[in-house]
Amino acid sequence: MSSIEIDIPYGSETLRAKLPSGRLLGTLDVTDTAGLDHRSNAIREAIENPIGLEKNIFDIVQPGETVAIVVPDSFRTTRIEQVLPVLVDGLTESGISEGDISFIYATGTHRGPTPEEEKEILGESIYSRFKDQAFAHDPRDEAALVYAGTTSRGTKVYINKRVHEADRIIATGAVVLHYFGGFGGGRKSIVPGVASITSIASNHSMNLHPTEDEIDPAVRIGGLEGNPVAEDMLEATQQSHVDYIVNTVLNRESEIAAVFAGELNAAHIEATKLAHKQFATDISEQADIVIAASPATQNFVQTHKALFNAYQAVKPDGRIVLLAPCPEGLGGDQFEKWLRLGSREAIIAGLRKESEINGQTALSTIQKAPITYVVTEMTDEEVNMMRGRTTESLYDAISSAFADLAADGRTEPTVYLMPSAAYTVPFCN
Repeated sequence: MSSIEIDIPYGSETLRAKLPSGRLLGTLDVTDTAGLDHRSNAIREAIENPIGLEKNIFDIVQPGETVAIVVPDSFRTTRIEQVLPVLVDGLTESGISEGDISFIYATGTHRGPTPEEEKEILGESIYSRFKDQAFAHDPRDEAALVYAGTTSRGTKVYINKRVHEADRIIATGAVVLHYFGGFGGGRKSIVPGVASITSIASNHSMNLHPTEDEIDPAVRIGGLEGNPVAEDMLEATQQSHVDYIVNTVLNRESEIAAVFAGELNAAHIEATKLAHKQFATDISEQADIVIAASPATQNFVQTHKALFNAYQAVKPDGRIVLLAPCPEGLGGDQFEKWLRLGSREAIIAGLRKESEINGQTALSTIQKAPITYVVTEMTDEEVNMMRGRTTESLYDAISSAFADLAADGRTEPTVYLMPSAAYTVPFCN
């Protein structure tokens, strides 16, 4: 079949293109699920009916106690701003003073949010009431960290002091599949969310195989059990005292599909079941070409998820066309530092000395980007640094990918479209 017309998102636009030849195997996307009806009531009901606990958070807290609410940073959509008014109202109705509630942005190793981003994370009403009681976590500020314990795998756990020393800790976030942590949300809000740079490095070092120069195959997307990174994250988080989690799972329109609340692990596990159903997609074969879009990610460090997911759907000798504006560029000096090491071997050697999440992302990127044509606002130098192939336009990227395969004798290549590639995770049966 020739001249297949496709629409694919790029930033706030939708780009249209024609495929010169080939066979479209399908569009891989997040499952269609309805948003919550009577949203505030549904959120309240979820919070009041905990998973894995006998009492809900409104019955657990006591007047006079301090409450630290850990919230996401600006690099992910969670819709927690719709949950917070319900949560805060319930806490104050239970006798908690507004002055005893603080919010901590779980930045991990990311930059802190701008005031405008803070308003988006908390929602306007909560931001206006609590902006002076909201703080960005700094993983390098030793004075703001406290030792909480050591895991059985040897991670010394230092946690944000405001969080750890609060009488009650509530962790919020969204559950999506994560390429080495298994899933986001739950434990991940605390470690790496509000942990020290050394604790994060120790945990992330478990990405690497203990003896071979490769990623440990037990470290996998959508897998918690037996995943050393995920298991160490949970144990590290349990060195502190998370009293409650409230996690969302979103639908393809970024609306709340469901809320899961309760005990740190039990509620998270239930949320991962829906997240897997929502974001994972089974495929019977890999394609010659995958055209993948990550329209909303701000830099390449975040866009890497889309590249990772597209790579799961493409043949090892295929091609990826990745549409990702990345207005903030690669995503920071640390990521660039690792990319400039230049080879897989050099990055692995560096990670053996000093594990760091940007190094893990760089290692994954230079493995996958060489078969990738990138449509982006990033500079040619930035794309070349991550071993990707620069293009002038979507037309140029598609033409180049098809030409590469035609030179290899594949004149009718198979194609997948992935319009929400940062969230859609293909698993090949």
